[in-house]
Amino acid sequence: MGRLYTSNINIGYGDHVIVKNLSVEIPDKKITTIIGSNGCGKSTLLKAITRIISHQSGSVVLDGKDILKENTKNLAKKMAILPQSPESANGLTVGELVSYGRFPYQKGFGRLTKKDIEVIDWALEVTGTIEYKFRSVDALSGGQRQRVWIAMALAQETDIIFLDEPTTYLDMAHQLEVLELLQKLNKEQERTIIMVLHELNQAARFADHLIAMKDGEVVKAGNCEEVINRHVLQKVFNIDAEIGRDPRTNKPMCITYNLVKGENKHEENRIPDHFALSANY
Repeated sequence: MGRLYTSNINIGYGDHVIVKNLSVEIPDKKITTIIGSNGCGKSTLLKAITRIISHQSGSVVLDGKDILKENTKNLAKKMAILPQSPESANGLTVGELVSYGRFPYQKGFGRLTKKDIEVIDWALEVTGTIEYKFRSVDALSGGQRQRVWIAMALAQETDIIFLDEPTTYLDMAHQLEVLELLQKLNKEQERTIIMVLHELNQAARFADHLIAMKDGEVVKAGNCEEVINRHVLQKVFNIDAEIGRDPRTNKPMCITYNLVKGENKHEENRIPDHFALSANY
């Protein structure tokens, strides 16, 4: 097995099981993207792997140890997570927010050391946000704020970074900016990136490894060729997709799609004949 994997984990709230008997392996030093429809368990899986929530049974193993038995600060030195909706940073400057990433390394009264300041400035430089260091986080655009949150994750100096829908609420240009930054971190610094994405073509373009989920289970895990195809997408999203090639990356991409409907599915919602007839006039 690899460095990070789950073994037969079940995750739920009370009696409601969301993720069922799931075993996945996260490739080291690669970009892994989890896809699936709303409510399929993508974010729940991310939270369980990072110990934000507990799993009911099974195990999550990192470097040969069950994460439930790992010291909190030691775990925070190995993995960082950027949640879907980061907590408000009202009143904080960019530098102050990024400094929170140094928490696992602080002792005593938590004063920043020279090393801490060097790492914070490095994280700001890498994410292209050093010029905002003394500005209020509230004054930044959505794309700028997202890069600052990523800088905070980088300041943790972890090999593994989890991101839950990092492009949510961003326009197309800022989405691309964030994803290219993550790709750069992976290629140049060999960071292992695990993220949840909704947009299929972004997932295909930037991921080395894809995990497609439905109803708390893995439908297919593998490279883009294995996952972005008509058969898998029909199972996961109930769509009939036309798959082509991205002319810039040569990776598979979804060109268009229709909903798959059963023979008598939604019969009760069929347009009455007299309305269909009147539409012809």
